[in-house]
Amino acid sequence: MLNRWLFKQVDNSALVVFRALFGLLIAIEAFGAIFTGWIRRTLIEPDFTFNFIGFEFLQPLPGNGMLWYYGIMGVFGIFVMLGFKYRLSIVCYGIMWAAVYLMQKSSYNNHYYLLMLLCIIMSFLPANRWFSLDAKIKPEISKISMPRWVWVVIVLQLWIVFTYASVAKLYPDWLDGSFPALLMRSKADYWLVGEILQQGWVRYAITYFGLLFDLLIIPLLFWKRTRLPAFIAAIFFHLFNSFIFHIGIFPYMSLAFSIFFFPTEKINKWFLRNRKKYYDKGEIIIPPYRNLLIAAMSIWFIIQVCLPLRHWFFKDDVLWTEEGHRLSWRMMLRGKSGRITFKVVEKGAIDTVFVNKKDYLSRKQLRAISTKPDMIWQFVQRIEEEYVEKGKEVEIYAEGKISVNGGPYKPLIDPKVDLAAEKWQHFRHHDWILPSDSE
Repeated sequence: MLNRWLFKQVDNSALVVFRALFGLLIAIEAFGAIFTGWIRRTLIEPDFTFNFIGFEFLQPLPGNGMLWYYGIMGVFGIFVMLGFKYRLSIVCYGIMWAAVYLMQKSSYNNHYYLLMLLCIIMSFLPANRWFSLDAKIKPEISKISMPRWVWVVIVLQLWIVFTYASVAKLYPDWLDGSFPALLMRSKADYWLVGEILQQGWVRYAITYFGLLFDLLIIPLLFWKRTRLPAFIAAIFFHLFNSFIFHIGIFPYMSLAFSIFFFPTEKINKWFLRNRKKYYDKGEIIIPPYRNLLIAAMSIWFIIQVCLPLRHWFFKDDVLWTEEGHRLSWRMMLRGKSGRITFKVVEKGAIDTVFVNKKDYLSRKQLRAISTKPDMIWQFVQRIEEEYVEKGKEVEIYAEGKISVNGGPYKPLIDPKVDLAAEKWQHFRHHDWILPSDSE
């Protein structure tokens, strides 16, 4: 029964149109990073980047190399949009994007992670069988249908993202509107709407509309009677986020996903006016590799479901420790500020040297390091390497306090622990991170 359902052939209009929209958006993401100066601020100006721990071998290209790197990525995005050398183009873009994603985390954003996952997924989908240059060049690959599992993979991945985004909001500072109010406070001088955003009713509208939207948008798009109102709500929600928070292509990519919920007749009318064929035969074509495919899909989604839950296995609150925060769809959930100092004690010497962070870090990195324990640890290892190269053996201590969501400042790092001697543990709590109830 499962095989018959997953491998039933359905019309592929939604997939081929999404491929074109997706390719356009990832091209804009790449070229936009060049023209907005993001690459220069994030990858060129800093003396070093904070990699995902374990991926230190991934380093920015020297000079203006990263500008050329992103230019090539943009070209691959255009090729994906046009469906030209599709498989090669999406794989190359995905590899290049994943490398940059793992190369730095000073500018961490959930949509960067989602984009990496989508490139992986799209590289396995037959998205160039129609409405593509590949199909023009090789008519024998043209096809107006796809197996239903393609639709399932896209929709299920999206459902996981939005569901976890909603569940993550179920904590006091979100539910009482205090964090949304904090978010809006930074927009007080925003053009035209800054004053409106400070109104009390706005914070509660954002609080509960955001939570319910993330939780219900996929089920509402499924149902024909609520599809159009849900889509209108999605347009408002995502354009609001784009206008107010400037979060790149993510709002528009989320809107592009909506196409998978509309009837083929509508999709063809809106995007494929020259397509006269509509697939409705409903054939069931079960390939010989079906068991391998089902196993791969099962493993993929088990990981997608379990990975965002890992922070529950760490001691203390993820809002405080950051352990298990990334790769978990914890979107725009907290505001943190802090201050931190680093002192270096050379073994055998009596002098203490306080590190001037500005000598090492860019403005963006300075804002991030004081509240992120993993980045604090990485910075300490960097300082230690510098002293080791000079033939000196040192101990390095950090002392700092942070505030979460405008709360009181509390100590984050145990100032008595030599962080230079500590090892990073990916799957265990670090005891040098002080408890969130410390005073």
